[in-house]
Amino acid sequence: MPVFFYSNRSVANLFWILVILGACSKSRPKPAPPPTPVPPPPIEINPPVIQPDSLSYLALGDSYTIGQSVPPEDRFPVLAANLLHQKGFKMKAPDIIARTGWSTADLLYDLTQYSVPNNYQLVTLLIGVNNQFRRLPLAEYETEFRQLLQFSVNRAGGNPKRVIVLSIPDYSVTPFARTSNRSQIASEIDLFNERNRNITAGSGISYINITELSREAASDKALLTYDSLHYSKKYYAQVAELVVKLAVDKLQ
Repeated sequence: MPVFFYSNRSVANLFWILVILGACSKSRPKPAPPPTPVPPPPIEINPPVIQPDSLSYLALGDSYTIGQSVPPEDRFPVLAANLLHQKGFKMKAPDIIARTGWSTADLLYDLTQYSVPNNYQLVTLLIGVNNQFRRLPLAEYETEFRQLLQFSVNRAGGNPKRVIVLSIPDYSVTPFARTSNRSQIASEIDLFNERNRNITAGSGISYINITELSREAASDKALLTYDSLHYSKKYYAQVAELVVKLAVDKLQ
């Protein structure tokens, strides 16, 4: 039987080797368990973002556009914009450049006083009653109306399909004209409207006849305001509906 001899130094060395190996085995981290599967987050369906009002409308004219003697909310451009909004069009409040008593020359002059954007989606033009009332030359009206029509097209981004011309209402049926020659007023209004209609037709621009509707005030005083000359919300609401009927296709 073989006999092994160990020196004290060998025993000591062996002891420290065992201690170091044991320490290493204790300090070695245990392998981490596999991660628990995390389910994917639920799919979120976000509602569509409602864009701010972006469609713009410019209304040019005189007392019939600014709505003399009616509250601002009863002006036909405001009523038309509200109706379009109800139909889903994101319309801004209309920009109205109009004043009671303005002729075509007055409107043209005012338009030169400040910059008007040229990116409107809709432009309406209603002007001429004061040219007739002041007995201004018809030829002058024709020239200035053409200029206003071209201005309107330019403000609509150069697109005549975005422009609507409205005929001149006939105030001869109002109590204001009771001491005037009513038939003469009516025939002159017709002549002015004939000219603006012909000019408009040659430009490919839409035209709305609101003159016959205005003449219903002869038997329906509810179409007039307290001043016995200008028109009421009842009249402008019907005008607005006619504008919207054309504007829907233009805005689409």
